[in-house]
Amino acid sequence: MPRDEKTLLRKFHEAKWDEQIIFEMSVPGERGILVREVEPSVSKKVGEVLDSIPLALRRKSPPKLPEINQMRVMRHFLHLSQETMGADLTIDISEGTCTMKYSPKVQEHVAARHPGIREIHPLQPAETIQGTLEIIYKLEQFLKEISGMDKFSFQPGGGAQAAYTAASVIRAYHASRGDTDRTETITTMFSHPCDAAGPATAGFKVVTLMPNEEGYVDVDAFKAALSDRTAAIFITNPEDTGIYNPRIDEFVRAAHKAGALCYYDQANANGMLGITRARDAGFDLCHFNLHKTFSVPHGSMGGAVGALGCTNDIAKYFPVPRVEFDRKKKAYFLDYDAPESIGKVRTFMGNVQSLVKSYTWIMQHGAQGLHEVAVCSVLNNQYMLKKLNEIPGVVVRYAPGKRRLEQVRYSWEKLKADTGVGTDDVMRRMADFGLQHYWTSHHPWVVPEPFTLEPCESYSKDDIDEYVAVFRQISKEAYENPEFVKNAPYNSVVHKVPNPSIDEPERIAVTWRQYLKKKEKAREGLATRQLTVEKTH
Repeated sequence: MPRDEKTLLRKFHEAKWDEQIIFEMSVPGERGILVREVEPSVSKKVGEVLDSIPLALRRKSPPKLPEINQMRVMRHFLHLSQETMGADLTIDISEGTCTMKYSPKVQEHVAARHPGIREIHPLQPAETIQGTLEIIYKLEQFLKEISGMDKFSFQPGGGAQAAYTAASVIRAYHASRGDTDRTETITTMFSHPCDAAGPATAGFKVVTLMPNEEGYVDVDAFKAALSDRTAAIFITNPEDTGIYNPRIDEFVRAAHKAGALCYYDQANANGMLGITRARDAGFDLCHFNLHKTFSVPHGSMGGAVGALGCTNDIAKYFPVPRVEFDRKKKAYFLDYDAPESIGKVRTFMGNVQSLVKSYTWIMQHGAQGLHEVAVCSVLNNQYMLKKLNEIPGVVVRYAPGKRRLEQVRYSWEKLKADTGVGTDDVMRRMADFGLQHYWTSHHPWVVPEPFTLEPCESYSKDDIDEYVAVFRQISKEAYENPEFVKNAPYNSVVHKVPNPSIDEPERIAVTWRQYLKKKEKAREGLATRQLTVEKTH
């Protein structure tokens, strides 16, 4: 039975603890566990362990770690967890471009935490980790089929590093042909920022093209930007507006004609699995974010994998090692035989536990299930688009009347003009209904007062209805009492806070030691100012 609309707005109030920083809780001499003294027989046989460590690698003094007993440590982190709006606690449709889908717990408990995965050492001989290598090898075969590419590397630790790796590979490709004048790459404004940042970090000049009234770059404008200096195009499709460029094959043909390679950022692939492939559009390289499309949790940037694929003629430049299968010996091995490789971009084989989760997820779905993932994602998005379009103050830019794929970049432009309530105000008010903040957009804001939502296949109609109901309520409040919305949130841990600028380094401390130094410096500065005032008087 569908839920009554009156019940869609939940009563919510976040737990709030007046919690100290763990360093402030430190009590000299307290311990969480007492480590046994080394037995004399062991000490005699092993000797002085520190003697085996070079002096240059030793600390001059022990690290100043907090000294706290177990109970207080447990309470401290449980308090913090209650002040956090995590993915398992809320409907996280909010994170547009991130594909915050449900990650089945079987992947975590049965697969990634299995001792055979969890307890292996990255330097173990290949013959002792055949099962792990088999999973990596088979996952590559799955992604090759899904994308049409010939080879994959799982070393990049996310989409941005995949874009950088691709740019490094592209540079090596052109250099091997003696084509050193190709110093530029082309991207589009609504492609992911890493499609500019990756090549820029690799040393390329980046040309960014703006969208036309349909939301994507005009073909003629793109052709005009191509030259004999163009090394590659880096493009996301559908872009972060959710609009798919139907003429993408023309872009690829034009780039190839100019001698450039084509890189497809497929982080937004959730609405295309089993429907369209990068290779079929003519692309030379592509990447998938396993922590998006293939169900690996985001993990605060910790468990990410930017799986990078390419065609055979580019594979020789890929990072090493690669997992291969020796049919004669019927064994998997790590192949380092790649003299033209760009080398390594990450230690060992990347985030192997994340690869296991993606492998498990694909195996659970099968080919038909992956196709259904795409169908459900697009259906959810069309339904949400229709419901949000009915809310006063919501605007959808570009391609009027046309459908999006798996996400939409919306705008509160009209709400801002009518009431003075903008996207940041709405985002803070969301917290009072138990929803985490949403993704606005990359900077600069080409779409004014933006918010980007992505309801992928793992959400139900009830989830979407609840999410829309919150926005409908906030819109109603904005038109009736805009100041009430502007002063939100009221029920969360942190209320309205001035937005500190990252351009003010004196206000930022990323470590406890740095905080203490800046605190002492500020105290000295205050004392100096007080002394100056006294002398003046």
